Amino acid sequence: MALLIGASVLVSACSATSAPPSADTSSSPAGAAAASALLVEGSPGARAKLSAADLQGRWWTWAASSADDSNPVSDQDGHLCAQGQTDGIWFLAGTFGETVTRSCTVPAAVPVAVPVVNRFSSKAADCTAFMASAKGSAVLDGRALEPERHEATAVQISAVDGNPVTQDGGRFRVQACGLWVQLDPLEPGGHTLSIRGSSGSFAVSVDYKLQVSAR
Repeated sequence: MALLIGASVLVSACSATSAPPSADTSSSPAGAAAASALLVEGSPGARAKLSAADLQGRWWTWAASSADDSNPVSDQDGHLCAQGQTDGIWFLAGTFGETVTRSCTVPAAVPVAVPVVNRFSSKAADCTAFMASAKGSAVLDGRALEPERHEATAVQISAVDGNPVTQDGGRFRVQACGLWVQLDPLEPGGHTLSIRGSSGSFAVSVDYKLQVSAR
C-alpha cells in the first residue's frame, strides 16, 4: 500500500495509494518497540534521534491506531493530539492534504517528531518516485529547521480496523520514506510550529500552536 502523509492516504504529511500489503502476524510491529530516545552525554537537554526505521515504524503505527472519527491525522483543530500517544516520544500529524491549524498541549521533557511529507508502500520503487519530488520546510518559533530525508526504509506497522491509513487492521511489512523533523524536548510555555510539504500534486500545510506543560 502506498500512503502519503504529510499526506495522501495518510498525511501527517503522508501518502498511500493501494490496498495494504498482506498482514504479517509472525513478527512484532516497530511501533511496539520501546522508545529509543536517550539523553546525549554532556548535553542535558538533547536527545538521541530515533533511527529511520524506528521513527517511521512507530509513527505509522501511531497514525493507524485510531479509527477515522478519532484519528489525529483527520483532526481539524488539535483536540485529538493526545490520541494514542505512548511513552518516550510525542508524535504530531500532518493532514490528508488539507490546510489546518491545530492547538495542542505537549508534555515537558519529551522529544517531538513530525513528518513534513511522507509515504509508505509495499514497493520501494514507489518511495523512490515519491522522494524524487518531495520537498518541504518546518519553522519552529520563527526559526527554520532542516528536515531529515529518509529514503525507502523497511518497517513493520500495526493497525486497527477502520483507521484511515490502512483501512484494515493487522500487521504489515512496508517501505516507508519521507522528510522528517525530530525535536528535543521543548521548553515549557507556548511555541509555534509550521509544516509545509509536498510531493508531486500532493501538498500539506499545518500550523501548530503548542503549549508545553510545566515539568
